[in-house]
Amino acid sequence: MEYKAEKLDIPGDLWVKCYKCGNAIYNKDLMLHQKVCPKCGYHFKLTFSERVGTLADEGTFQETASNIRSRDFLSFIDSSPYSRRLESSAKKSGLSEAIIIGGCRIGGREVSLGVMDFSFMGGSMGSVVGERVTRMIEHAIERKVPAVTVTASGGARMQEGIMSLMQMAKTSGALARLRAAALPHICVLTDPTTGGTTASYAMLGDINIAEPGALIGFAGPRVIEQTIRQKLPSGFQRSEYLLEHGMVDMVVERKDLKDTLVKIIDFFGK
Repeated sequence: MEYKAEKLDIPGDLWVKCYKCGNAIYNKDLMLHQKVCPKCGYHFKLTFSERVGTLADEGTFQETASNIRSRDFLSFIDSSPYSRRLESSAKKSGLSEAIIIGGCRIGGREVSLGVMDFSFMGGSMGSVVGERVTRMIEHAIERKVPAVTVTASGGARMQEGIMSLMQMAKTSGALARLRAAALPHICVLTDPTTGGTTASYAMLGDINIAEPGALIGFAGPRVIEQTIRQKLPSGFQRSEYLLEHGMVDMVVERKDLKDTLVKIIDFFGK
């Protein structure tokens, strides 16, 4: 009698392979751990909605400046037109830009919140990202509340040329006004935070918090090695290395992040 192998109908999203330890993780277990590998502690990237779900009190986030959208004012074309990249990123991520801003409560404390999502053009900072960050800070000044940013970025958006680089000065100037109003900026740096975002508002927090193992820096390690022609130390530009060398104030696991933010907000509130 001839037997035929029966094909099992197993959904493809049941298991996820950890990028660090290589172990297979049951997807539901991963979600229960806020997308942190239960075996090695690797922190997977979060989408905007997942990040807000871990930080903001349920139902309190109210988005602002959603009507401000990027446009291809340079008619920029590399491997594809910038306008097409914007459409593709919006469809892929379900977002209107690389950062979403708004007001919310964290542990009952009112804050102005900006969350970057790497799935929208690698979290690149263009003119709209800079404008939204500035408006988020202005909202904090108006409401007299802390500004909290969560960064995930590959740097400035080359498709907008000098306009993207100008956002470094624009956001830094807005943070100077926040400091003049005696209000804190708390920045949560996630993997990766690089380029012009690092060189501006990401490293201008009164408190800079990093998630474990996050890549944080301006130029990438390979570019630096090629420039200085030296081998970089192990773990260079990772959260723990930056903490050891005074570039960030603390490294906090995702499960403890919300409670840590509440403590910091209360500290500044006093």
